[in-house]
Amino acid sequence: MKIAVLGIGNILLSDEGIGVRVVEAIRERYEFPGSVEIIDGGTMGLDLLPFIEGKDSVLILDAVNIEKPPGTIVKIEGDEIPKFLSMKISVHQIGLPDMLSAAKLMGIMPEEICLIGIQPKNMETGLLLSDDVGDKLDSLIEIAMNKLEEWGIKATLKEPA
Repeated sequence: MKIAVLGIGNILLSDEGIGVRVVEAIRERYEFPGSVEIIDGGTMGLDLLPFIEGKDSVLILDAVNIEKPPGTIVKIEGDEIPKFLSMKISVHQIGLPDMLSAAKLMGIMPEEICLIGIQPKNMETGLLLSDDVGDKLDSLIEIAMNKLEEWGIKATLKEPA
């Protein structure tokens, strides 16, 4: 199985960059088989299509406006993702929903797709995550790793440097 783990967000806007921060931490802590690609998708939007093309499964990590208290985590899967995003809107407004729509239209939508999102608190300019979101970093990693395990991926914990 070919799998992409895609962190989305702008690290210059505090909590907006949580998806990127999660994939950075996953890449730092774990080793994966060659069939798994860990991608810092930043704010690339439709430019991410080549990274999901040909993948069997895609795991997306992102800040998402779910109108809940900051730090609330949500896991949405499959066809529920476009419906969910059309109602709640990603904090990116256009990028993620458009990318998924384009992938579907182009016939390159992965068979399995999962979005792990978190409600941001601070979207102002800054490199640091708010405590509400930063304190959930390990929980987001654990949820992501559990999803990868469900998909049959066995990651190895890296030795401390």
